[in-house]
Amino acid sequence: MLADLAELVRCESFSADHAAVARSAEVVGALGRRLLGAGPETVVIGGVTHLRWTFGTPRVLLVGHHDTVWPMGSIESRPWSVAGGIARGPGVLDMKAGLVQMFHAVASLPSPDGVRILVNGDEEVGSATSRQLIEESVRGCAAALVLEASADAEGALKTARKGTSRYEVVVHGRAAHAGLEPQKGINAAVEAAHQVLSIAGLGAGLGAGVGAGVGAVEGADPLLGLGPATVTPTLLSAGSARNTVPALARVSVDVRVPTSVAQDRVDSLMRGLTPRLPGARLEVLGGSRRPPMEPGSSAALFALASRIAAELGQEPLRGIAVGGASDGNYTAAAGCPTLDGLGAVGGGAHADTEYVNVGQMVPRTRLLARLIERSRR
Repeated sequence: MLADLAELVRCESFSADHAAVARSAEVVGALGRRLLGAGPETVVIGGVTHLRWTFGTPRVLLVGHHDTVWPMGSIESRPWSVAGGIARGPGVLDMKAGLVQMFHAVASLPSPDGVRILVNGDEEVGSATSRQLIEESVRGCAAALVLEASADAEGALKTARKGTSRYEVVVHGRAAHAGLEPQKGINAAVEAAHQVLSIAGLGAGLGAGVGAGVGAVEGADPLLGLGPATVTPTLLSAGSARNTVPALARVSVDVRVPTSVAQDRVDSLMRGLTPRLPGARLEVLGGSRRPPMEPGSSAALFALASRIAAELGQEPLRGIAVGGASDGNYTAAAGCPTLDGLGAVGGGAHADTEYVNVGQMVPRTRLLARLIERSRR
């Protein structure tokens, strides 16, 4: 398994480099062919290479991705290494070790019949080209098992995820000379400042409280670990010259929601923004990206995984709700029971400290294999 992991990590696959993702797909495909005895269906959409294996009539979908956030050349400064039971390298945790565990788990089954595997190449950038493929692949399945890394260094599974929305508020004003006749302009920067405050206060308007530039939207049970929805202004730009009243400004907004109801409510509020300055005009672009993976979608599978862990003599499993999204959001929204975080145990995803606990790779693979076996019945 470590030899396979080394090969995947050394083949860099930065999401933005489609040629690198295509090379990675060849390496991942060859690994699957060697372990499963069958090559993948290669699907290229928008220049991005995805892989899919289907054995018989699929009942269980295994979901993974082979792209990473690491720019090309990162392997030079963060080389593959194993020392003291810790494996390091760009993408080792998120999620190349999860792919290795997935292939070895399926290879250990008496037969792969009833299993479908989907490994996409653009998860780290929102799965724009693969979303339809994911939704198509999960159709008719009884379970979706997502090989993203565990929720923490102790191996907690991910039982719920927030949904995501992204917006850009475009403010249209009118330019004028800032020294000679500023009164003839409509200052888009000033209007954008009003909108930033309005956006940050959306949660307060719903009566759920607000703090530090982040709106908190009601509708989430804090006991789930997800907390309230967050509405956060992020990027801000305005103007074209130092001596000109800005005619245009842009505000980017990041939204994280625990439920589809909250996602719809935030969307309505964003599209209801109104200008404060006479003559200013707003455009609200964007919208929902990933739907929430709500706790009910994982409950039965988590209970099954917990029983299996006990049978295997492993430590009791814990489930954690997390704010980040994955392709499990799509499978859950499609109505398929979904359990996430079944991949590698480690920490530091997307950071220089990224690592995998090597000692947990085989136990997690055994857990996954038995979970597949039980879920496809």
